[in-house]
Amino acid sequence: MIPASNLLAYVIGPIVLLQPPWVAVALAVAAVLLLGTRERLHRLIHVVPRDELLTVGEFLILVGIILPLVPHERVSSLTPLTPYGIWLAVVTVCTLSYLSYLLQRYAPIKNAALLPAVLGGAYSSTATTVVLAKRLREAKQAPADISAGIVAATAIMYVRIGVVVALFDMHIALTLAPALVVLAAIGAALAIYEWRRPRARSAKTNLVVLPKNPLQIPAALIFAALIVVISVISAWVRSAFGESGILVLSAVVGATDIDPFVLNIAQGGIGGMSVASLCAAVLIAAASNNVAKAAYAIGFGGMAGRRPAVMLLALALLGLLAASIYIVKA
Repeated sequence: MIPASNLLAYVIGPIVLLQPPWVAVALAVAAVLLLGTRERLHRLIHVVPRDELLTVGEFLILVGIILPLVPHERVSSLTPLTPYGIWLAVVTVCTLSYLSYLLQRYAPIKNAALLPAVLGGAYSSTATTVVLAKRLREAKQAPADISAGIVAATAIMYVRIGVVVALFDMHIALTLAPALVVLAAIGAALAIYEWRRPRARSAKTNLVVLPKNPLQIPAALIFAALIVVISVISAWVRSAFGESGILVLSAVVGATDIDPFVLNIAQGGIGGMSVASLCAAVLIAAASNNVAKAAYAIGFGGMAGRRPAVMLLALALLGLLAASIYIVKA
């Protein structure tokens, strides 16, 4: 802390000359406050794991260094997305996942009803489904808690989709909102119904799903590459097969990770399509993802995963029904 403050003293002069006065004042005040609390900051390392502090540093690199440096202009005719838009999408998704990660790791939520599963769904409903399905197989009976947790994770997925889309295109988000709200409400109702099944819950059930830290730079680079690949494929499919090709593509990519596809749509990566058709593509991708999770529930949970699988398939069918309504409007 002291060497950093000494270095800061040498740059105060240039800052005063080149920046507004409040910048120099803010730096001086921040330095005084940090120096006054350095002993508490030293003790912080004994409370917060060193890896977590390094992760915060990586997040600052993603947001404060890489994001301002990437160009705002298109660099290829293969995709309408700009490097800045792609990296901003990466930062957005990583931030949402990181907030969920911190709550799951450090908040006392183990016995807080369905909240652990909800936070797991905010991070990744697919990963949460796989982990909870494995616990279904390990249990001697099929606790309703775990089944409810699987469905609750999918219910929160619709909320996550709405938030991600709204951050980049409010018009699409508002058009998509009625379907997402209804699907999330139905999913929540199914989860509560399953949770309240008489004599089917276990007091020892653990719904906490501790995910991997999402703010790893290699993982962020891979996610950015996925967005680019999905954008290039979407542009080619749109030109070769039209809107029907995009709808088929949404069903294919939905079986894996829908975030890159949804971000591509929200950032205008698919041109020449109506808003209603884009909303239908998002809903089809989400429905395909639910079908995949139903397969995971049975594959990893065995026969005990039948109940959540049926509910996930019901949500998938409802999602396809909502998508068909948007297609008719288009």
